[in-house]
Amino acid sequence: MFTIGDFARYGRVSARMLRHYDAIGLLRPARTDPASGYRYYAGGQLTRLNRIIALKELGFTLQQVAAILDEQVSAAELRGMLRLRQAELAAALAAAGARLAQVETRLRTIESEGHMPADDVVLKRTETVLVAELSGVAASYEPEDIGPVIQPLYDELWRRLRAADVTPTGPGLAYYEDAPGERGTERAADPAGAGSGQGDPVLVHAALVITPEALAKAGAGAGRGERAALGFDVVTVPALDRAATVVHRGPMSRILPTVQQLARWIDDNGYRSTGYARELYLECPEDRAEWITEIQEPVIPA
Repeated sequence: MFTIGDFARYGRVSARMLRHYDAIGLLRPARTDPASGYRYYAGGQLTRLNRIIALKELGFTLQQVAAILDEQVSAAELRGMLRLRQAELAAALAAAGARLAQVETRLRTIESEGHMPADDVVLKRTETVLVAELSGVAASYEPEDIGPVIQPLYDELWRRLRAADVTPTGPGLAYYEDAPGERGTERAADPAGAGSGQGDPVLVHAALVITPEALAKAGAGAGRGERAALGFDVVTVPALDRAATVVHRGPMSRILPTVQQLARWIDDNGYRSTGYARELYLECPEDRAEWITEIQEPVIPA
């Protein structure tokens, strides 16, 4: 038998809580000394205590806990309930982490206003490139929706390139389009305004620059069937005649200040965007804080 203090220590609860459970009939002590009123508990009562605490963690009231325990919930049933609650808490934690990251990014954007030099933006023409790519659909153009889609695409693309013995000859290039059949109302009325809707689904292209020689070495000619057998798409990405470009340093999850710097430059210098910006991944070391990415936004005179 254990004193109430020892039992509380083994059960990782307070003696005050045990007295409350006794008072409401949820967990009676195995014996109460009639002279001193001291409570004593048996080791087997830890089983009931564990169930009480677990059910409380699931959000049940003490009255509901008592009713459930009176129905003698099995260990398997309780384990299932706890696993479900564990999954719910993990999802809530992930969502809270994502919201915190968004708040931090927005705060960083506000703090950087007026401190980012406009001469970092360069207006230039990009080159036509041949790429190997895989594509997927993101829920929106927001970084928190793009990241979970584009990273697995690149992981799988690298795997398939290795399997096909095709070696990339240039950096990664991500580009975006409206998802088929998901064109927003405003953009449908103004084709030149593509890429302006943040909440619409987006077609994500994760690409790596290759050469015809690399394809030929892998035994893939110009035929559609030969290329399809590689397990990835081979696409010629057209040049941008006029692109406003800026270099972003750091993870793509913190791209908002750089993008807004670019947007202000475009507006201040008499241009307007004609589509989604491309991302040219110049350096991608293990530490994402060290990433260097060139943002290329197609523009025309306003």
